[in-house]
Amino acid sequence: MKKIAVFASGSGTNFQAIVDSIKEGRLAAKIELLVCDKPGAKVIERASKEWVDTFVFSPKKYPEKSYFEAEIVEQLRAKNVELIVLAGYMRLIGDTLLHAYRNKIVNIHPSLLPAFPGKDAIGQAFQSGADMTGVTIHYVDEGMDTGPIIAQRELSIEPEDTLESIEEKVHRIEHEFYPQVLQSLIASKSENLQ
Repeated sequence: MKKIAVFASGSGTNFQAIVDSIKEGRLAAKIELLVCDKPGAKVIERASKEWVDTFVFSPKKYPEKSYFEAEIVEQLRAKNVELIVLAGYMRLIGDTLLHAYRNKIVNIHPSLLPAFPGKDAIGQAFQSGADMTGVTIHYVDEGMDTGPIIAQRELSIEPEDTLESIEEKVHRIEHEFYPQVLQSLIASKSENLQ
């Protein structure tokens, strides 16, 4: 059982997909902690219903990023977290977390990176008239959505698609694909340890 922490800022649909995959036995992990930078976000309510401990903070209350990241690292170490899973965490990871969890932070992004990095990737793809988008799962590094790619899944954008229909299709892929990729990462890591 891999001990993971999920970082999220919003409604937490990917958090829920991960929880459901664990409950259904498709993901050999235990969520030790939800880290959320938006007090009042719906994901906090989801975590509470699932009896997952939370660390919720307001970044503006800290003089700089390294201060709240040091607190996060303390929380993660206290719970022996082995892998950080970003699931709609709308904040760049800084040096403090990167140093403590180098190559152990995974992110999901709603485009086929390197295309459409950053915020509103689905909107960027739609506005550009692209005929293809998708989902990328990658390791986190110092840049914005620039870390080594672990896996990608494509999605065709049809002429009749709207922004809303593309968002819906991307979310469906995310909710199935992220737990699958996390499980294969966990399985390959445990094989390497034997």
